[in-house]
Amino acid sequence: MIMIRAVVRPEKSSFVLSELHDAGYIGVTKEEVYGRGRQKGITVGEVHYDEIQKDLLIIVAEDKDKDDIIRIIMKTAKTGNGNFGDGRIFVVAVDEAYTISTGKPGL
Repeated sequence: MIMIRAVVRPEKSSFVLSELHDAGYIGVTKEEVYGRGRQKGITVGEVHYDEIQKDLLIIVAEDKDKDDIIRIIMKTAKTGNGNFGDGRIFVVAVDEAYTISTGKPGL
């Protein structure tokens, strides 16, 4: 199993979630987060914003679905020609997962 964590622009998250749902990837956790990337925040006029709002999407899936999920996120989260701040995707291994209500292992 793998866990994909995608940090995306808030205005793109509904599109990403819709495409993931349509492709059969229904189990997603969404959280509002704040941070900055390589651009070190953004300056508008004389005001510098050090922490920029993003959405964090978390998906745990089978290894075989990794490339499809990443493709969907990349396609739907990207703005126009691609801009700084479009986001980032992290993939990590998941050794175990359990359903709390049943105690059953796996997805």
